[in-house]
Amino acid sequence: MSGNPDDERLEELRQQKMQELKDQAQEGGGPEGGEAQQAAQQQAEAQKQALLKQHLTDGARQRLNAVQMSKPEVAEQVEQQVVALARSGRIQDRIDEDQMRKLLKELTPDKSFDIRRR
Repeated sequence: MSGNPDDERLEELRQQKMQELKDQAQEGGGPEGGEAQQAAQQQAEAQKQALLKQHLTDGARQRLNAVQMSKPEVAEQVEQQVVALARSGRIQDRIDEDQMRKLLKELTPDKSFDIRRR
């Protein structure tokens, strides 16, 4: 991460919690299995949001939130790509609004159309 001992400890605790939830899901196939799966999904979502917060500037997050409102599937795709880049270590600096705009432009198909009046 950023070398901060608190961040490293937090990531270590997250990994331990994820492992515990996975173990619980494998052991208990009963009613607690659904709860464990839901908890694991919430944990994964929290980790994704933490990575996004760490690697996106405020402007980039605002732009992503605006896209989330109009095109949630595109926003999810962008979030997954940013998380994958962050986990692989290919993001050196934080992504700013201009970089987010370029990323969104690359991922959205160009839907141009002509409107002709008769």
